[in-house]
Amino acid sequence: MTSSSSASIGTPGVAVIGYAFMGKAHSHAWRNVAALRPGAPDVRQQVLVGRDADAVTVAATQYGWAESATDWRAVIERDDIDIVDVCVPGHLHAEVAIAALEAGKHVIAEKPLANTLAEAEKMVATAQAARERGVHSMVGFNYRRVPALALARQHIAAGRLGDVRQVRIAYLQDWLADESAPMTWRLRRELAGSGALGDLASHAVDQVRFLLGQEVSGVNALTRTFVPQRTGQDGPEDVTVDDAAWSTLRTSGDAVVSLEVSRMASGRKNALGIEVYGSRGALRFDLESLNHLDVCLDGADSFSRVLVTEPSDPYIDGWWPPGHVLGWDATFTNQAADFLTALEEGQEPTPSFEDGLAVQRVLAAIEASAEQDGAHVGVDVGVGRI
Repeated sequence: MTSSSSASIGTPGVAVIGYAFMGKAHSHAWRNVAALRPGAPDVRQQVLVGRDADAVTVAATQYGWAESATDWRAVIERDDIDIVDVCVPGHLHAEVAIAALEAGKHVIAEKPLANTLAEAEKMVATAQAARERGVHSMVGFNYRRVPALALARQHIAAGRLGDVRQVRIAYLQDWLADESAPMTWRLRRELAGSGALGDLASHAVDQVRFLLGQEVSGVNALTRTFVPQRTGQDGPEDVTVDDAAWSTLRTSGDAVVSLEVSRMASGRKNALGIEVYGSRGALRFDLESLNHLDVCLDGADSFSRVLVTEPSDPYIDGWWPPGHVLGWDATFTNQAADFLTALEEGQEPTPSFEDGLAVQRVLAAIEASAEQDGAHVGVDVGVGRI
């Protein structure tokens, strides 16, 4: 595992920057990866970093870290840190990831890659330069590591659906449906970059690219902010991001995609629904039932439901016997294993920062189309590896 730090000779040391929702999920993965993923290199859970010294100390103890810290800049310069895992709000992704790469640390950055195209492009340029020195990076689209979705990709690539014609993808949550829900950083553009677009549509667009192996070539879109003000600590604040978005995408393979994302869909908790229809078959998936894949393959005339827990299925080896289902957290453990294995082999992990930039360009086109009342906007991604 190549890195500028001396610790790379032995077990690599990890620092996670951010200890809230994503920091907890990633901490769980680092703690369990060597035990649950066959052949995955072991790691040292060295430092958990956060702004609140007392809170991050408690979290570090709870999540299994050797220590906690509040200064991420000092942490990334340490010789005992080989991997920096960026789990902070979007406005900090570029600053932390770029500094870590320049310090010779391998980097995972949570999605979306950045808040703006300019930031994402700078991150890619830095990653490309770092790659020449054997320092690698990855963007955290963890749903690529859902076994059922990895199996769906295999079916599509093998031609078992024929020519893909249309896709329906909707990512729906309801945590903002109540208009009295308080203001949060995720509703401030300067911190989050966008709303449901960056939070949810980034996953959806990545799945289109991942499953189909195609780029998005054009979009028509609308966005809506249903509740324009929320109550903050100092009173009412304007919501400056979208609550929901709708888009029609066209792909480089001439498929048409219907995309919908919302954090205002009452009754839906974390529902990523994907339907893919081809000339000889179809697939259906729902994240709220993530161990199942509905398949209609090779010219069949109806769907059957498959429980994706067999040893031969993607990402199942090392987990549990057939029928003993996996949870949402397993996707992060699978992601950490893939990242570590790629580093050990001297390969660039996927999805790369280039893939993150490709998604970012689609999200920017969706915003641009929405600003023009749904006008068609072309997309020239040209950077991702899918």
